[in-house]
Amino acid sequence: MLSKKFHEALNEQINAEMWSGYLYLSMSMDAETKGLKGVANWYYIQFKEEQDHARIMMNYLAACDAKVTLKPIAEVKTSWENALEMAKDTLAHEKKVTAMITNLAHIAHEDEDYASQNMLKWFIDEQVEEEENARNMIAAFEAVEDNKYGTYMLDKELAARVYTIAAPLAAKA
Repeated sequence: MLSKKFHEALNEQINAEMWSGYLYLSMSMDAETKGLKGVANWYYIQFKEEQDHARIMMNYLAACDAKVTLKPIAEVKTSWENALEMAKDTLAHEKKVTAMITNLAHIAHEDEDYASQNMLKWFIDEQVEEEENARNMIAAFEAVEDNKYGTYMLDKELAARVYTIAAPLAAKA
């Protein structure tokens, strides 16, 4: 049985994951309008991954016979100066998400809720990857910041990214 505190915090995290998806969809659409189809692709896949993260959490609550409470998604930013600014905003956002996941892990630890701790381990590992990806994007866009050909080549590289269903969902598919 989940504690009330953990249950409420996980519902808040579901909302945060959906907001993250909405943010990345907004980045994708802004990149698209700027002619950065590869960047748009990269952020569209991020959007889908965030939906997966929310779904994993919703599945967990359902498995624990706990109610999922979906709340309105707050407004997101809709325009960035360039892909570098998007990447910097991505890193800042992912650091906030990492703090939220860490808080969930702390609550589960306090509750001696080993099942929830186990479920959260995947998210903890995922956040390390998310922050690393954002730092790598920042470094790449800083390296080509004033070089149109470099930006073009980086955009082409990002276009090659493909969506892979999150492992906890793939196991159920």
